[in-house]
Amino acid sequence: MRSVALIVIAIAAALMAGCGLFPETKDETIGWSANKLYTEAKSALNDGAYTRAITYFEKLESRYPYGRYAQQAQIEIAYAYWKDQETASAIAACDRFIKLHPNHPNVDYVYYLRGLINFNEDLGIMGLVSQQDMTERDPKGARESFDSFKELVTRFPDSKYTPDALLRMKYLVNALASLELHVARYYMKREAYLAAANRAQYAVKTYPEAPATEEALFIMVKAYDKLGLTDLRDDAERVMRKNYPQSLYYVRGLERTQPWWKLW
Repeated sequence: MRSVALIVIAIAAALMAGCGLFPETKDETIGWSANKLYTEAKSALNDGAYTRAITYFEKLESRYPYGRYAQQAQIEIAYAYWKDQETASAIAACDRFIKLHPNHPNVDYVYYLRGLINFNEDLGIMGLVSQQDMTERDPKGARESFDSFKELVTRFPDSKYTPDALLRMKYLVNALASLELHVARYYMKREAYLAAANRAQYAVKTYPEAPATEEALFIMVKAYDKLGLTDLRDDAERVMRKNYPQSLYYVRGLERTQPWWKLW
């Protein structure tokens, strides 16, 4: 019993004295200036060591919250989060910077960065590689990306990021319209004609300038015909013929006696 008591006392004494069984890791950044922290953070960022860069930027903002480096660190950390695939944290960092510094000289870049973060690359080349069905993709990110770019273009028309933002907006409009069209085709194949007509109509109304509009109108004509809604069918055909008089969708019906839309 005396031996057990001695062991317990020894353990308690070691814990109370902090005997160093688990020594704390020394913070190498203690005593670093704001310039030193920023330089090391940028170096880590350039080297692709995003986690380390984020740590340094956080320490910089915490220790020197009112210096000129702190504001730049808030921008850089958003980029670092994005490159580190921490999308939610990257967007939150952008939103925070915009809220805190709405008139900052570089706030246009932050709007642009927020658009890039939400930019759905899976709608481009990555979509071809993954062979993912478009109906399985969530367009939320694409819409939010479009909104960010639109805000940049509206607020900062002369920004150096605006031309690229406009190109990306055009791409996103076409991609979102194509997504709606793909879903409409999906419904047509399953003979869900009302759902197909509604998705095609949404594409026409929401993205009227997109190349997908031509096929969307064609789907509306077909779907309304299947539903026996002749007035709506004729209206859709009239709009289609007015806007696409040389449409290839008419070709197979040119030498037939029955309506062209029944041949598809």
